[in-house]
Amino acid sequence: MSNFPKNFLWGGATAANQYEGGFDKDGKTLSVMDILPDEAHGRKEAMKHPLETMDKKYDFYPNRVSIDGYDHWEEDLELLAGMGFNIYRMSVSWPRIFPHENMDKPNEAGLEFYDKIINKANELGMQVLLTIDHFDTPMWAVKSFNGWADRRMIDEYLKLAKALFTRYNKKIKYWITFNEINMLLHYPLFGAGLDLTGDPNSTQTKYQAAHYQLVASAKAVTMGHKINQDFMIGSMIAGICNYAYTPYPKDVLQKQKVMRESYFFPDVQARGYYPRYAKKFFEDNNVSLEMTDDDLEALKDTVDFVSFSYYSSGVVTTDKRLLGNTASSNFASSFTDSVINPYLKASDWGWIIDPVGLRITMNDMYDRYQKPLMVVENGLGAKDRVTLDGKIHDDYRIKYHKEHLEQMSAAINDGVECLGYTMWGPIDLVSVSTGEMSKRYGFIYVDRDNDGNGTNKRLKKDSYYWYKKVVESNGEELNY
Repeated sequence: MSNFPKNFLWGGATAANQYEGGFDKDGKTLSVMDILPDEAHGRKEAMKHPLETMDKKYDFYPNRVSIDGYDHWEEDLELLAGMGFNIYRMSVSWPRIFPHENMDKPNEAGLEFYDKIINKANELGMQVLLTIDHFDTPMWAVKSFNGWADRRMIDEYLKLAKALFTRYNKKIKYWITFNEINMLLHYPLFGAGLDLTGDPNSTQTKYQAAHYQLVASAKAVTMGHKINQDFMIGSMIAGICNYAYTPYPKDVLQKQKVMRESYFFPDVQARGYYPRYAKKFFEDNNVSLEMTDDDLEALKDTVDFVSFSYYSSGVVTTDKRLLGNTASSNFASSFTDSVINPYLKASDWGWIIDPVGLRITMNDMYDRYQKPLMVVENGLGAKDRVTLDGKIHDDYRIKYHKEHLEQMSAAINDGVECLGYTMWGPIDLVSVSTGEMSKRYGFIYVDRDNDGNGTNKRLKKDSYYWYKKVVESNGEELNY
């Protein structure tokens, strides 16, 4: 028997910067993603010095073309609807709507592009879950403000939020203020448009940026509810389940420390104030935030739901002798040094596969916040092969999602209130960290390689038909 409620939201998630392309259409200017080359040409190094990167010329910019969703959006929406989606998580490109700083009005051509997508999605029976900012800080903000290091970004963000809230007042119910807001501590360019070149106290800069984003998020909640009291506006973090490597108390303390670093953000967004441990961290790490009484008052307006991505788990230890035993590409290693878990297998990219960790995370977060949850990203990046008959047999992906949905069902049975599941990403996209196409997550294959070659033809994988059965049965039929 399925534990998924009757009104459960089934769908998938994409991001404008990884999906759209059309980097020079509608008057759009560049975002932080648009200036980066692929991994083979120094993507990770370029992330660290964006203003320097801006002046370089690369042969290929993966995110400027992505999978050409700009020209394929209608076909793609019909494919998603074909799986029975009742919700589609998407984002807008900030510099498509506000191509320049200090604009009084949004760019109408950019909004008209999103009008078409949202209207079509609604016509096909899909609600839209809109992420206002999904790693899409405009480059004008990096150049003029050093991104979210500057308080002026709050007003620039609220202009974007207001334009979207008012435009789609009657068409969108579910909103996320910032994608994986905690990732600004680990990928400051993606998360906050920060250039930390030569910064003597990058911890100070990152947490100041975090404060401004938290204030902007809270003010967006206030604004959104004034425009439409029925809006459901949520927070989102990159979720990670960490285990202590041993029962040695210092390992357990280290695990607690690592988890607090992520929970810090929803602790503020869902509770409305800075937790005690955060204040102590600031004190111990020479972090002195520019914070007004008005800021603290604004933070009291909390989110309606808490959402998160979940891909993998990590294992932490204080034993430095073990830290060489890591999978450097493991997702958990983006957060902290994570040693290999001997009980679990890894993906093609070294990400530990841990379905039970999803149940643990859901229980922990619901216990902590007592607010509805939504799993808005979950998926397996893998190397897919098109067979001679033009098919993609991705049993490994089906197995991954089946096992995670079983654990989600178990968490709901534990008493967790969960609104929905938008897996990542229903169609193959450009990888955010590496710029690759070969790291495929989709139920729909896109004929495009790491160098941008291909026809962009869409093909249904075996997993497409499996997920269709899952949605039609409201999670009752998970076998394949």
